[in-house]
Amino acid sequence: MQRMFSRRRSAGSFTIFGFIVAVLVLIADQASKYWILYGLDLDGRTPQQVQVLDPWFNLTMVWNHGVSFGMFQADSDLQRYLLAGVSLAIAGMLILWMFQTTRRLQALAFALIIGGAIGNVIDRLIYGAVVDFFDFSGLYFPYVFNVADAGICIGVAVMILDLIVNGDR
Repeated sequence: MQRMFSRRRSAGSFTIFGFIVAVLVLIADQASKYWILYGLDLDGRTPQQVQVLDPWFNLTMVWNHGVSFGMFQADSDLQRYLLAGVSLAIAGMLILWMFQTTRRLQALAFALIIGGAIGNVIDRLIYGAVVDFFDFSGLYFPYVFNVADAGICIGVAVMILDLIVNGDR
């Protein structure tokens, strides 16, 4: 089991793996947002919800003008572009690190965060806000989120796991 987590290879093989995962996260994120906006025709202007497993899980369209979980609301174009710029800078830094990684978990973590960050930047630039729709408020999770947000959170968790398992390497 330890070997699976600490397996080292050349940086190139994990870089390719990471970029594939990042692109898949980005495609899943943008496709799901397109489906919410145009397939289900939810625009978020009025309270709109598709009941899936009511009350535990529903699709609730929300425009998020802030960062994760609605913190730091960007009410002006300058703030929106600043948030997009910070997200792109973080993604760029992780891309540079991904070129150097020799561990699969680390490449996976970077890829999930990169794909999620770029997905949310695309929303900010096209719509002026991020499309959020996964609603688990029936399970006492009060935030609405999307595939990109999930990728970022899972990526951070995988990064922590990698640091715990491979911290001395």
